[in-house]
Amino acid sequence: GWYAYDPDLEMFYYGSGNPAPWNETMRPGDNKWTMTIWGRDADTGLAKFGYQKTPHDEWDYAGVNVMMLSEQKDKDGKMRRLLTHPDRNGIIYTLDRETGDLVSADKMDDTANWVKHVDMQTGLPVRDPEYSTRMGHRSRDICPSAMGFHNQGMDSYDPDRQLFFLGLNHLCM
Repeated sequence: GWYAYDPDLEMFYYGSGNPAPWNETMRPGDNKWTMTIWGRDADTGLAKFGYQKTPHDEWDYAGVNVMMLSEQKDKDGKMRRLLTHPDRNGIIYTLDRETGDLVSADKMDDTANWVKHVDMQTGLPVRDPEYSTRMGHRSRDICPSAMGFHNQGMDSYDPDRQLFFLGLNHLCM
């Protein structure tokens, strides 16, 4: 996957992949630490935070895409050091890169249907059970596909315009 480094905070950031086996019925629970954005101390390697994006991933969304660092004003006008991660699961996550606090979690496209939204109080995705892959349930037209709305391509951030530029897929399964 992709790593990012903040020399001022002496932290590096990366994502961990999806759990296995892919059959979600065979691995109950959240499968903690999979699908997680990590912030680690560069000197010690100790985790300063971990934010799990897709607990109990059923779709192979693997959370290893690019971690983009920026400094921007939040909705209250306060300048913050941010980490933005466009995930294969169809959500663009923005965290405070010092604390790991969730700042935003928005769908890249309205057709992302496995999730209704991300609860900003808990940080957890609110799933639509219709698009679960559990045994005994036939799901169709799950969006995004395992390829994700965003895969492992490179993205960029323009600090003057405070805009991100992303390559997106529009595939369902």
